[in-house]
Amino acid sequence: MAVFAARAWVAAHDAPTVAPASLGDVRFRALLGAAAWAALPAAVRARFAKRLGPGVAVTYVGEVVACRMAVAGWLLAQLARAIGAPLPLGCDTGVPAVVSVTEDGESGGQVWTRLYGRRRGFPQAIHSAKRFAGPTGLEEYLGGGFGIALSVSGDASGIRFTSDHYFLALGRWRLRLPAWLAPGRLTIDHQDRGDGGFAFTLALEHRWFGDLIHQTCLFRDAPQRPKGSNDD
Repeated sequence: MAVFAARAWVAAHDAPTVAPASLGDVRFRALLGAAAWAALPAAVRARFAKRLGPGVAVTYVGEVVACRMAVAGWLLAQLARAIGAPLPLGCDTGVPAVVSVTEDGESGGQVWTRLYGRRRGFPQAIHSAKRFAGPTGLEEYLGGGFGIALSVSGDASGIRFTSDHYFLALGRWRLRLPAWLAPGRLTIDHQDRGDGGFAFTLALEHRWFGDLIHQTCLFRDAPQRPKGSNDD
């Protein structure tokens, strides 16, 4: 019943339904459907079912292990600085990467903060908010009113987020960007690697310019502290 309640919330765009604590956050489960959710590795289900409330953060630490970027992709990433630099600005590898997930108090969704080290200069910080809304049930807000409607799929290796369309939202006004103006097809893969590790792969492909950006980071789950432990 909790799954059907979550589906109804996604369709109605209302405030998040509070699920029993034993189920955790059921919204990704509702988007995928029961069969696809059950096919995911247990570790992936655990990561995407974490309940995030005020003052709660989930953090993953790893490194950038691969990155390639076409000239057009590099130019796009530099232009996107105007809306908060949501794309990697360079191809440094072997540098640290940190992802932190917190609650989005405004929408009840999630705020994702990604920190990528660089060989020179300060690390790059990327902020985005995932909101369980819109025609696909999931949207990622980047900055400057720009966002991406995402479709979600899953299999035995993990979860994939795929851009359905891009949009500009300013207050109550919303404009869906035409395909010719969109930066390309974006896919984000979360693939489990076992033993508490997973790969995060971002790929952007344009219909005319081909592969623009392809970046892979390896992360690990934070170690669990025994109950009652402290830092003393």
